[in-house]
Amino acid sequence: MDSLTQIVLGAAVGEAVLGRKIGNKAMLYGAIAGTIPDLDVMASHVTDTVSALEIHRGFTHSILFSVVFAPVFGWLVSRYERYKNVKGWSWLFFLAFVTHPLLDAHTTWGTQLFWPLDLRVAYKSIFVIDPLYTVPFLVFLIMTMFQKRSSKKRRQFNTWGLILSSVYLLLTLILKGVAFTKFENALQQQNISYSDLDTRPSPLNTVLWTANVDTKDAYLVGHYSFFDSKPITFHRYPKHHEYIADIAGNEKMRRMIKISKGWYTITKQNDDLFFNDLRFGTLSMNPDATNFVFQYKIQKDKQGHIQFEETPKDRNDAKQLLGDLWTRVKGN
Repeated sequence: MDSLTQIVLGAAVGEAVLGRKIGNKAMLYGAIAGTIPDLDVMASHVTDTVSALEIHRGFTHSILFSVVFAPVFGWLVSRYERYKNVKGWSWLFFLAFVTHPLLDAHTTWGTQLFWPLDLRVAYKSIFVIDPLYTVPFLVFLIMTMFQKRSSKKRRQFNTWGLILSSVYLLLTLILKGVAFTKFENALQQQNISYSDLDTRPSPLNTVLWTANVDTKDAYLVGHYSFFDSKPITFHRYPKHHEYIADIAGNEKMRRMIKISKGWYTITKQNDDLFFNDLRFGTLSMNPDATNFVFQYKIQKDKQGHIQFEETPKDRNDAKQLLGDLWTRVKGN
């Protein structure tokens, strides 16, 4: 999830653990702890694109990280804070650390919760930025902040924020199940043969859902809004995996394919090849769009070594996408 959401979650967890004992400082340290796992993004500054993608939401987003480093941070903070209970501080850091990846596990990218096991948990039920999750949670947190440490309302406000956000997460799983069934029925009615079906919410909401459908030579992409009145239409994206036949065995290419979980297309622009991660769609609702959210230019030298360079994103595309989404959310 986005940084603000993780700060809010961490602060609320910190308040639940130590709010009565240290007041708003519990929120402060909870917010800090809630952002620490995302420091793994710094890897992009010291390593190549593929390695950075592998590291993101890896070790720092694991239960192991929470177990090992919570007591370390708890001990460090207890050395200089007036509240000296190492166990209390350790619980604050542990719960703030572990709830971070538990929330991230609901997104499309997922998280390696059980690192070092090579398993990425991804429920794909919520977009990385979802105002319906974050805003009510933030409002309750602010209301909590302005209550006295011993106030009963303080605990109630924080508890309500945690409950409502958790209920919303559960609701997203139910909505995903309903949308998945709609896509399954549409594929059956249209006599489309496929080997895999993957669904996810569109940006900023859980009303409009997207499906990626794996067929023999292409992926089909469809959208469904709970306000739709017409049948679901699927648009075809050729895989063109043959474009990389000569480098398919390259180590970095194999790793990149693994990162994408096999949901990728290869496109050609002039003499350049691009690797497109289909899981995150395009920056447009136009079915002919080729501006994928995560697109990487494949660079190959004379020795056969390859590198991936992420293509820059255009702000105008993002603005256009927001307009398209608002129109499509309201139904077809």
